Amino acid sequence: MTAPGHRLLSSTVPFEGTRIRVRCDRLVDEAGREYVREVVEHPGAAVIAPRLPDGRIVFVRQYRHAVGRWLIELPAGTLEPGEDPMSCAARELSEETGYSAGKLSLLAVVYPSPGVLTEALHLFLASDLGPGAPHRDPGEQMETHVMTREAALAMVRRGEIVDGKTILGVLLLDGGGA
Repeated sequence: MTAPGHRLLSSTVPFEGTRIRVRCDRLVDEAGREYVREVVEHPGAAVIAPRLPDGRIVFVRQYRHAVGRWLIELPAGTLEPGEDPMSCAARELSEETGYSAGKLSLLAVVYPSPGVLTEALHLFLASDLGPGAPHRDPGEQMETHVMTREAALAMVRRGEIVDGKTILGVLLLDGGGA
């Protein structure tokens, strides 16, 4: 899909991995000027804000190779081919934290970086949580952390929570109990 008055001249795929694909599109605008857009195609993800009955939120502390550090994040995961975002949210919540949700409610769908990335993040509130044991994917190094929304917001202000999807998820919660 192109903008009105713009035309796609060519599209190449210089890289295709297991989760992403890089596309290089050559286009022409309505004035006849050519330009290039590099696009990272991603299948999308589910982000979960698991809220316990007392209002505290379940987070994971996870090592992120891409940035070379440990981050405090809301549980999240990439959609499998054909997977519904709500099913992905339920699966990822269980895999990463061990909790299962009695109720999942969609909070928002956002594009984290629409200038270069097709990924849509589906943010869910998980409530009526039941405990269980996590079963994490190979290579996932993480720990479960539980804190209040206020404590998480304070960590955001201090620069201790820096993950964008987590900051947005915490901001979207109203701070109340389930």
